[in-house]
Amino acid sequence: MTAPAPFLLRQIRPDDDADIATIIRTVMPEFGADGAGFAIHDPEVNWMSRAYAAPRHAYFVIERDGRVLGGAGVAPLTGADTTICELRKMYFLPEARGMGAGTAIMARCLDAARGLGFRQCYLETLTGMDAAQRLYERSGFLRIDGPLGATGHGGCNTFYLRDLRQGIQR
Repeated sequence: MTAPAPFLLRQIRPDDDADIATIIRTVMPEFGADGAGFAIHDPEVNWMSRAYAAPRHAYFVIERDGRVLGGAGVAPLTGADTTICELRKMYFLPEARGMGAGTAIMARCLDAARGLGFRQCYLETLTGMDAAQRLYERSGFLRIDGPLGATGHGGCNTFYLRDLRQGIQR
């Protein structure tokens, strides 16, 4: 018999919006990602459930003991081919790190992206987010030389792409 998961992974709900906004605004400065050109300033941060209710969008949260500890989602990559999605706003409070939440939410996001008809998944990140980059690489993302699409996140300096036609590596 296996032990129960230390968290619940589910789709975002409207009552999660304030929690996710707080998480994003708490975690991004931890990594120096609070200036111009970072996702912390995206208008959707305040209404994530509505933003990710749009067609070909999905956002998931990690909850433990009734408290939202992080989240991540996928959406079409702005300014790119319609077969490419972007992994967006994947952030976790410190107490959610190291318990498998990142691996679980990554698998759910990639499965959702496949189900939404995407063939590739793009993401951008920042030097210093080393644990996140290890997760991306473990999940089959390959580093690419420069940005794709038009995300408006000029503060990011590290870029990854993953072929979704392959299964996730664990």
